[in-house]
Amino acid sequence: MKILVTDGNTLPGLAITRSLGKAGHEVIVGYQEKKCLAGYSKYCSSQCIYPSPIKNTNSFIQFIADFVELNEIEAVIPVTDITTLPITKNKHLLNNCKIPFANYDVVDTAANKASIIETARKLNIDIPESIIIDNYKQLKERKITIPFPLVIKPARSRVLTDQGWLFTTVTYANDPEDLDNQLSKYPDKIFPVILQEKIVGPGLGIFMCFDKGKSIAAFSHKRLREKPPSGGVSVLRMSVPLDPLALSFSENLLSEINWQGIAMVEYKIDNRDNRPKLMEINGRFWGSLQLAIHAGVDFPKLLVDSLDNRIIEPVKTYNYGVKTRWLWGDIDALLIRLLKSTKSQLLPKDSDSKLIYTIKFLKLWEPKLHYDVLRLSDIRPWLFETVQWFKRLI
Repeated sequence: MKILVTDGNTLPGLAITRSLGKAGHEVIVGYQEKKCLAGYSKYCSSQCIYPSPIKNTNSFIQFIADFVELNEIEAVIPVTDITTLPITKNKHLLNNCKIPFANYDVVDTAANKASIIETARKLNIDIPESIIIDNYKQLKERKITIPFPLVIKPARSRVLTDQGWLFTTVTYANDPEDLDNQLSKYPDKIFPVILQEKIVGPGLGIFMCFDKGKSIAAFSHKRLREKPPSGGVSVLRMSVPLDPLALSFSENLLSEINWQGIAMVEYKIDNRDNRPKLMEINGRFWGSLQLAIHAGVDFPKLLVDSLDNRIIEPVKTYNYGVKTRWLWGDIDALLIRLLKSTKSQLLPKDSDSKLIYTIKFLKLWEPKLHYDVLRLSDIRPWLFETVQWFKRLI
């Protein structure tokens, strides 16, 4: 099958390219610049440069539609929110090209955290105590019963405006005055905003693939190191058994919204009762995708196989204790840990000292350890990433 994979400069873009190329598909990698990570893989047959989906969504979609028709592309796999939302919304422009995702209204529902909270309440799925604020004026009318500090979470991580995409972030309010000050500065388009209690406990992700209304694969991992070390993007992670309750919540939630394709359902394990509390759904590929593939759950291949309308044999097991490491991201995390003061990094009390952190970092090999980018049989993406890293450093 001739497949276009977008967002070629991302880790999941590279993982998808390697997976599908190895499976025998012809993979074309797209990105908004000439040089990109997945474009250097031996599994990439060719590349295309499209207009920035962030700055000009309409031009991006028109390019994809023309490229698909001209090159007889059979399937398009968008990788990030910025490409997934407009491509699913404009699926009708891509002729007979297949998009292995749910319809736009379902994808849009999943991206709306306020909508997902209401659905979770209906299904009796555990969520943090939450209040949805539709506009700033409503803040004055609502009684805020959630204890401070509380979480301020815009309903959407990405908001499309006339000037392009607006990226939102999760913040915290320490008291009512701080909450009022922050919300008063929010543009109207960012609302609704969710006010939530802060859940203390480790994060948990359930990664799933749905086909014809049923789960055909599920996977979970534990973050071992992140960039920055206080919490962020995972740079070292390990496959772990699925949490039965979180898996049940995820299956019920995705079934309820008629999901199709891959999704990551995020939770926090509440230290008070050790139960998973729903955070959000990400209806796209995730940064640690390569770990799932190494552990035995090849999500990209499953997704493409589902396009043939045949019955897919569910993946019921995978290998535990498998690790993947994003080496240059891990080096960034080490530099942050060493060069910044421990106090300024807001680390948990039980965090390793700088010496212990460094010793653990230097463990470059173990039996079940793999690398996200570094692969001797496909070395060029890592060489490209290495050059880019030193350019940023200089």
